[in-house]
Amino acid sequence: MEKLWAPWRFPWIMESKNGVKECFICDAFNAPEKDDRKNLILVRGSNSLIIMNRFPYSNGHLMICPIRHISDLRAMEPDEWKEIGLLTQKSIEALERTITPHGFNLGWNIGQISGAGLEQHIHQHIVPRWSGDTNFMPVVGKAKVISQDLWESYDQLKEIIIDL
Repeated sequence: MEKLWAPWRFPWIMESKNGVKECFICDAFNAPEKDDRKNLILVRGSNSLIIMNRFPYSNGHLMICPIRHISDLRAMEPDEWKEIGLLTQKSIEALERTITPHGFNLGWNIGQISGAGLEQHIHQHIVPRWSGDTNFMPVVGKAKVISQDLWESYDQLKEIIIDL
């Protein structure tokens, strides 16, 4: 049997097992060093941000989040909704220009039962999809194949997204 190594996931696994429920979105946004690349922040808006998913479903997996730490979609202000919509458009454009997906899944996971890994800070997922990207690996190998390095994706998207 082959082993696929993904050591970057270990801290997340340990946090989950230890019951630690910190907000990685707020931590990244408020990091004292403001190193957006280290924290995977692509865009800081007035009310929201674009951040890459550190544990992506596929390469280019982005999240659009309000800056405010809120857990209820209904608590979002009109300016937050507007900016999240605009950043969603900008994200899709940047992804199309860089990694040319064939489609996208967009979604909000509200509550743990829906799959939310971080319930207390709502965020919209943008998951690029390609024809044939669902293959035997998740079923037989219980593994997903991410075809591009996270930092390579960040640099590629950052270069494009600032010009949109």
